[in-house]
Amino acid sequence: MSVTGGRTPQVPDSALADTLLARLTAVYGAQADPERAASMRAYMKDVAPFLGLPTPVRRALSRTVLEGMPRPDEADCTAVALRCWRLPEREYHYFAVDYLRRHAGRCTSAFLPVTRHLVSTVPWWDTVDLLAVHVVGALVAADPALTADMDAWSADEDLWIVRTALLHQLRYRQHTDAERLFGYCLRQSGHPDFFVRKAIGWALREYAKTDADAVRDFLAREEGRFAPLSVREALKNTGA
Repeated sequence: MSVTGGRTPQVPDSALADTLLARLTAVYGAQADPERAASMRAYMKDVAPFLGLPTPVRRALSRTVLEGMPRPDEADCTAVALRCWRLPEREYHYFAVDYLRRHAGRCTSAFLPVTRHLVSTVPWWDTVDLLAVHVVGALVAADPALTADMDAWSADEDLWIVRTALLHQLRYRQHTDAERLFGYCLRQSGHPDFFVRKAIGWALREYAKTDADAVRDFLAREEGRFAPLSVREALKNTGA
């Protein structure tokens, strides 16, 4: 049974989120660097404005923000993520992604609609890929019933939702459902977008670390179905 839908998730009440967001905006905002922000925005193809915090600086500031904070429950995770996503600057989205990566185990399958909202709102690879691998992947691993949602996501009209479905098993290794992975890749083999074609190759290349023969045999069997980019990516480091 699918748990995802098209409605925007509601932000729950959370005293933890109130405190955390107040700290976060004060600490991050005080270190904003407008000149660096402009170059970061240009590098990320103008997907969002930036505060201008390099990754090492941002992570150090995040440790300050999180110092002494209690562990969140699912409602707290939802409130923190959605409230960060409402802020325009990209560093707040990065904070939310890092927070969810750290606390994904606190969330149930009911959190999947929140991840869908995050993936499809201000989407770019810098947030989508981490959410796919470390949050969506963790949710599906914990509740295999969510594979029905991944089946639906793999055929979605939103390329970022498709990319998420393709990448969610990236760290599963020997626990990868290869039949499902290959099926998703075939379903989107003719996709016109670079980010989907690249994700196909990346997902297959990662699984090839576990079973290179299966990936080589799959691509040989389906020769001509995939874009050259996908095939090149898939066969890197396999000796093919």
